[in-house]
Amino acid sequence: MAKMEFGELDQYLFGQATHYDIYKKLGAHPVTQNGKSGTYFAVWAPNAEDVSVVGEFNDWDPERHPMKKTGPIGVWETFVAGAKVGDLYKFCIRAMDGRLLYKADPYANWSEMRPGNASRIADITGFKWGDAAWLKKRKETDPRRAALSIYEVHPGSWKKHPASDGDPDGFYSYRELAHELADYVKRMGYTHVELMGIAEHPFDGSWGYQVTGYYAPTARFGSPKEFKYLVNYLHKNKIGVILDWVPAHFPKDAHGLAEFDGTCIYEHSDPRQGEHPDWGTKIFNYGKNEVKNFLIANALYWIEEFHVDGLRVDAVASMLYLDYGKKDGQWIANKYGGNENLEAIEFFKHLNTLILGRNKGTMMIAEESTAWPKVTGDVEKENGLGFTFKWNMGWMHDFLEYMKLDPYFRKFNHNKMTFSMTYAFSEEYILVLSHDEVVHLKCSMINKMPGEYDDKFENLKAGYSFMMGHPGKKLLFMGQEFGQFQEWSEARELDWYLLREARHQQLQDYVRDLQMMYKKYPALYADANGYDGFQWINVDDADRSIYSFIRWSPTKRNNLLFVCNFTPVERKDYWVGVPQKKQCKLILSSADPAYGGQHHVDNPVFKPVKGECDGQPYHVAYPLAPYEVAVFAFN
Repeated sequence: MAKMEFGELDQYLFGQATHYDIYKKLGAHPVTQNGKSGTYFAVWAPNAEDVSVVGEFNDWDPERHPMKKTGPIGVWETFVAGAKVGDLYKFCIRAMDGRLLYKADPYANWSEMRPGNASRIADITGFKWGDAAWLKKRKETDPRRAALSIYEVHPGSWKKHPASDGDPDGFYSYRELAHELADYVKRMGYTHVELMGIAEHPFDGSWGYQVTGYYAPTARFGSPKEFKYLVNYLHKNKIGVILDWVPAHFPKDAHGLAEFDGTCIYEHSDPRQGEHPDWGTKIFNYGKNEVKNFLIANALYWIEEFHVDGLRVDAVASMLYLDYGKKDGQWIANKYGGNENLEAIEFFKHLNTLILGRNKGTMMIAEESTAWPKVTGDVEKENGLGFTFKWNMGWMHDFLEYMKLDPYFRKFNHNKMTFSMTYAFSEEYILVLSHDEVVHLKCSMINKMPGEYDDKFENLKAGYSFMMGHPGKKLLFMGQEFGQFQEWSEARELDWYLLREARHQQLQDYVRDLQMMYKKYPALYADANGYDGFQWINVDDADRSIYSFIRWSPTKRNNLLFVCNFTPVERKDYWVGVPQKKQCKLILSSADPAYGGQHHVDNPVFKPVKGECDGQPYHVAYPLAPYEVAVFAFN
């Protein structure tokens, strides 16, 4: 084969931030040159005095395999005969001040298992995919108009093997996760999983949000090809895969990106621009083309090489605002004197336009907690950032504050559950109850609920039902679907033994049936008509803490009426207004005995009666149980 090298075109495209498959050139690539099998190495270190590659193949001797600088952009390269897949390696970089730095490869596809931090030569080519049908359907689907119910999973703690001397962590492998997770997610009715902490990271307690190996699926669970197996298997079971992605910051670990060649090439050198004081991490320099290229190509890498269906971009607000988490004197204004990070804005526009344009049906999801406008707006038509979805943090905050209240006080906080509808269609939202809400002494979801043991379950079922009825896609963190009592910890598996208790099993069954209902009825996910698809029936019944609303289907068939009672008070003859004289069929009740409730309904069909109620010409009389959410279908 032709000699592999970082040529003039590579130099040009990399300098323009448009070398979208740069990971096929930089890093370590097993090749045959001049009849010899070995590995081609290339690394960007523009301010290094000299660079060599060290590893198991040369006894970690920096003198054996010096690298050659290929051009003005600062890429160094060499070919090492005999260096093979699986070998550990690092780059030995002599800084201009004479220091020797031993750095992991920023473009490595595989890493040493922590606490080791070397890179490992990998060959990610040649995997036989079996998900062509999934990818074809994905290309034809607009995710904004499709069902999207996400199960957020931390792979290291979802399930664990018993710890042993040979396996102290007890991690499931990617292959084991593939089968266990696919079975569970299919049974529970989720459409997608979102995996935390897949990119390589040194510290388990960071949950994968302090990344050192952006191009390396973590070695905790296996090899890169085994991660491909996980994605492939989930796809074959009609389950989408979303990854958490962290372009906002990176840690200061000595082997990582920080001061990579002895100078700040990935981050700003001025700490007012280049560091997060609260997090103790470095901020990427989004104005430098080679850095933008590193990140944009990385997003493409996960989607195009590993077939993932979307990226949930972490800490977007920290990228958009120059003063995020900083005090006066700790940040520098932009050229107009404002706090907007103009370079990050352009980065997002470039990133999202490219990713979604090249990969129809994929998703870019912003975890953005402020009122920044048009996060999901079109880049060209609306000067938006171009994300597919935005996490609805405002809804989450108001919802949890309301659900924590003793039911007596809910009537004084009625608007916490209604305010979100004033902006529900200003962005394409995902309603989230994520890992962030069940850590750091915030309590698990079940333990946020007021009341005695049984009350907690009834409250939580009511809350999940309201969430499912509210416009927006859905995300729930693992364990909360069966009432995990402990706060989540990355160090232990979920408390699956709780499912031996009736109430936990009933809650899990109820969440499953909520998901099945969500997928069955387009009224709950099409959202195509915005406010035409949602109608309050009674938004003002604060004294009784009852909410009623309709989700209209785009076809006006199989519309859904929700009646939500957030107190422990029974309403034996609750009237709810309906706009037409079409029979209403009860399709789900949180108070059903199957889910641990006490409300058995003999006849699920209710015929509206003429007579004004809630401003509607007809009404249905329904015996509403304590904490009951009743859902009716009508045409």
